[in-house]
Amino acid sequence: MDTTPRSSRPTFPDGYGIPETTDGLLTWDQVEPRLREAMHYWLSSVRPDGRPHSVPRWGVWLEGRFWYDGAPTTRHTRNVEVNPAVTLTLESGTEVVIVEGESHATRAEPDGLGARLAEAFGKYADAGYSPGPDSWAGPDGGGLRVVTPRRVMAWFAFPTDCTRFTFGEPDGRV
Repeated sequence: MDTTPRSSRPTFPDGYGIPETTDGLLTWDQVEPRLREAMHYWLSSVRPDGRPHSVPRWGVWLEGRFWYDGAPTTRHTRNVEVNPAVTLTLESGTEVVIVEGESHATRAEPDGLGARLAEAFGKYADAGYSPGPDSWAGPDGGGLRVVTPRRVMAWFAFPTDCTRFTFGEPDGRV
């Protein structure tokens, strides 16, 4: 997956004041650190009957994706096993980052990705959560899941810097 997204203006209804030019678009270098540094994320999925479900999650943004773990019996995990489409947001309603993508079960070997994830999850050590590099190496991946972004919307000074980032093929296929 290409981790360098393309940027453009999002489409909003008339009257929102979204600029018609690309002047003032955010750069990915302005947005991605907020995803890395956040402590709390909101993950939204869809229940099998179509009703929405949102849950606060701890996780890490690493290598252009969001990694989190948890029991396979949780409502959000059961949801994404049926329909992997998710929305991930940060807590701020004024410095907004909205990630749309898919959540899939995965695993991480301790001598590679597992070590990088354990280091990144170190931001939760003061809260009592310190997984080791081997935490996600078992047959079930220790409940590890990864959200692969398809589109990110962000703004820090609405409406002047509203930016849509898209990931995938240059022709728009993801």
